[in-house]
Amino acid sequence: MIPLYHLRKLQMHPLALYLMLPVALLGVVSLPSQVPTATAQSTGGNRPLTIRSDVQEYDAKTQVITARGNVQMLYPARQLQATAAQAQYFSKERRIDFSGNVYILQQGNNSIRAEKVTYLIDEGRFIALPQSNRQVESVYMVDDSNINGQTAKPAPKTPALKRSN
Repeated sequence: MIPLYHLRKLQMHPLALYLMLPVALLGVVSLPSQVPTATAQSTGGNRPLTIRSDVQEYDAKTQVITARGNVQMLYPARQLQATAAQAQYFSKERRIDFSGNVYILQQGNNSIRAEKVTYLIDEGRFIALPQSNRQVESVYMVDDSNINGQTAKPAPKTPALKRSN
């Protein structure tokens, strides 16, 4: 048991706590984030595919990386960025499955929003599925400013959509 007079020596003065707080906060802010990151290498030229998330698991037997929570993927070789709640990278099949509020941005302009998206790396193909009773949204930037050497004409007016209920 510690004698009472030693306890007084162990207690910190409140002023010392106030002085230590800014130093502790500075250390937290200046340290790099501790978010797990996985970088996969593709076979055709060893280009990095980086996945950041709150939690990641790797199954060596199946060679599948599962990332969960605030998933961010960056694949510069394909000019591809993605966010989702979860992503699974199947290295043998060269496929990435995203799920949960998926947003994919490709080439800085084109985008897809869906509940689930499968990206087939070798084919450069996306398969997107919506939440039930919702739709997938894709935005593609189309350059039609110079078609066959001519200035593009405005598109004809589309009649209003009639809803049937």
